[in-house]
Amino acid sequence: MDIIQTIVLALVQGLSEFLPISSSAHLILVPKISDWPDQGLSFDVVVHLGTLSAIVFYYRSLIKDLAVDFYYSAINAKSVGQSKLAWGIIIGTIPVGLSGLLFIEYIETNLRSVQVIAYSTIIFGLLLGFASWVNTNNKAPRETVGWVDVLFVGLMQSLALIPGTSRSGITITAGLLIGLSKKMSIKFAFLLSIPVITLSSMLVIVNLYNQPEQVDWSLMFLGFVIAGLSSYFTIVMFIKLLDTIGLIPFVVYRLLLGVLLLAL
Repeated sequence: MDIIQTIVLALVQGLSEFLPISSSAHLILVPKISDWPDQGLSFDVVVHLGTLSAIVFYYRSLIKDLAVDFYYSAINAKSVGQSKLAWGIIIGTIPVGLSGLLFIEYIETNLRSVQVIAYSTIIFGLLLGFASWVNTNNKAPRETVGWVDVLFVGLMQSLALIPGTSRSGITITAGLLIGLSKKMSIKFAFLLSIPVITLSSMLVIVNLYNQPEQVDWSLMFLGFVIAGLSSYFTIVMFIKLLDTIGLIPFVVYRLLLGVLLLAL
């Protein structure tokens, strides 16, 4: 990797990780257009840790409250403050964790093609559009997450293992379909990303331990910083502009991106 590839791919990861547009589709498209070599597992881990640091920093106060309430809830065996949301994040992560353990080998072998990514980008983009329409016609969207919501969103998050689905996209879609408000759907989706990114990064680190790569630490640090800063900027702007632009522009973008991938 050179410095240009590092900057571009870190920006792609940072800008696309938390938008409902599929970061995997972009990380396939950009190197293909540029004819770049594979960036390697080490770089993937670093930029994902960059985006993880961004979401943790953005929700730092809430995460602190959730951790405290979760602790006292576990100690006292009763609901405390926002402990229900904390338990929901943990329980909602279980389906994707189990699905990953069961199907990751099949997915890596059979589903990581440009064609699969293109079709999933289009199909789940249309589903996001339908969910947005349902939410628009919902006169009383909810601001709280129940246990049925946790189960449904957690199961839907498992579909994010299919390349091109978009983890944030499918969890936001799930929240909208069950009647959560746009802001609550995004908040829960983003909080769910914290354990998912952490666990997936740990899994890749284990693979790196077994198959070590040569690493240029200066480029890795640059990728981490760029991914983190661009991801934080994306989170802030996405939430700030949500009421103004809605989700339909992302649906249109996904459809165009899917068609472009099929054309390639």
